[in-house]
This record gives sequence, C-alpha cells and structure tokens, in this order.
Amino acid sequence: MREIIATENAPKAIGTYSQAVRIGNTVYLSGQIALIPETMELREGDIAERIHQVFKNLTAVCEAAGGTLQDIVKLNIFLTDMSHFATVNEIMAQYFQQPYPARAAVAVKQLPKDTDVEMDGVMELSSY
Repeated sequence: MREIIATENAPKAIGTYSQAVRIGNTVYLSGQIALIPETMELREGDIAERIHQVFKNLTAVCEAAGGTLQDIVKLNIFLTDMSHFATVNEIMAQYFQQPYPARAAVAVKQLPKDTDVEMDGVMELSSY
C-alpha cells in the first residue's frame, strides 16, 4: 500500500508531487530546497544557512513518516556550484552519524526558485 506523507513542518509541495511516499518500510523523500515552511520564502544568507534549512526540512518529513535522518539509506545532493561540496560535507556531519547513508552529489545548472542546493533521498524504517 502506498501512503502519502505530509507535514506542515516542511514546505508545501511547489509542484505536482508529495513531500514523501511510503511503501511498506521504504519512504521516498521528495527534493527539499531551503524554503522556510511558514513563509514559503527561501532562506536568506549564505549557502551554509540554506544547507541547514534543507536538512531541517528533510528532518521534518522524516519525522512525519515515523523516522529520522539516520534512517536515510540514500541521499542525493544537487548543487549549482560544486565549490560548496566541502561545506555540504561539514554540515552533513552535524546531522548524520556513522554509518552514513549512500550518497551522490551532482552539479546542476539550475534548481527550483533559483536556489543553489536541493536534497532528496530514500529512507528505510526498521519497523512500521
């Protein structure tokens, strides 16, 4: 059975998608950008502040699905500038503990709302 995951603690979908979809113990997390859920405006400041906001948004969706960031088994990171790769690694270490999820970091030309970072992933819940 497919269950749609939605929470007001993360940004509303800005397109034709759900925040997450659970099938059994697997949760597919849609891409999160640095939108502030209450205002739906992009987090201002430097890239580090936007990366933190993306992790906060992912955390909210994970929790709504009954898990945590630590349950993510695959994380995809999209950056418009790969010079921010080290910053992503530094901040990611504040949110994850070993063993880390499998991960990809990809440079892209453009992201929604002209932001510079987006992340999505797959979460595996140990029991549901």
